[in-house]
Amino acid sequence: MDARPDRQVARAKERLDAGDAYGAIHLLREVVATGRAFADAHHLLGLAYAAIDQKAEALAEFDRALELNPRYVDAYLNRVVTLNDLGRYDEASAAFAAARGLGAVDHTGFSAPVASQLANMHADLGEAYVEAGGVRQAIEQFEAAVALRPEFLDLHFRLARLRLSEGDAAGARRDLEAILAARPDYAAAQASFGMACYLTGDVAAARAAWEACREKDPGSPKIAAYLSLLERTRGEGRRAG
Repeated sequence: MDARPDRQVARAKERLDAGDAYGAIHLLREVVATGRAFADAHHLLGLAYAAIDQKAEALAEFDRALELNPRYVDAYLNRVVTLNDLGRYDEASAAFAAARGLGAVDHTGFSAPVASQLANMHADLGEAYVEAGGVRQAIEQFEAAVALRPEFLDLHFRLARLRLSEGDAAGARRDLEAILAARPDYAAAQASFGMACYLTGDVAAARAAWEACREKDPGSPKIAAYLSLLERTRGEGRRAG
């Protein structure tokens, strides 16, 4: 599987657009199984299930997308369609009213759909800067994206990883704390949080984070390597003393 879930989701979208709903479902289930799936992955999986007439499964995925991103207008609207298809008309009407309310101007000064689109555009520009070697400029773009949509945890996580790559462990730690407060089960963020703690000298917090990761995924070679790093560091400290 591709290292980045967004690339896997993009491949799944291509499959779905080509009429291969089963292929899209296979790819998206892989993403979901990693625990790194965001609202887009669940929304697309819902569309794929709907395409093969598995309405209950589609509804569950739209619901999950909205749990992760309560302002996801497309997920709301597709949920409305699915509820109608299931004959749950009262719930569909309520969902439609909620979706319509998202068109109002929010704290950003834009309507929710526009603010979301702008956040994604900043993220796209940020990735272009990364490809060109301009990581600091990329960080500025992801900061703007997160300011518009702090609930887009995939963008916030990308910002944290970029900060780590530039040596800003303290900034990354703040980002990762915010992510984990919103989504405590986000394993990749927890692993990165451990690294940010380690790099800022907070070995106890790093150990706690990585031990929690090991409980969730005992076979992870990356977490084993991180914990081994701590043991070596402790051993060297004892010899130095």
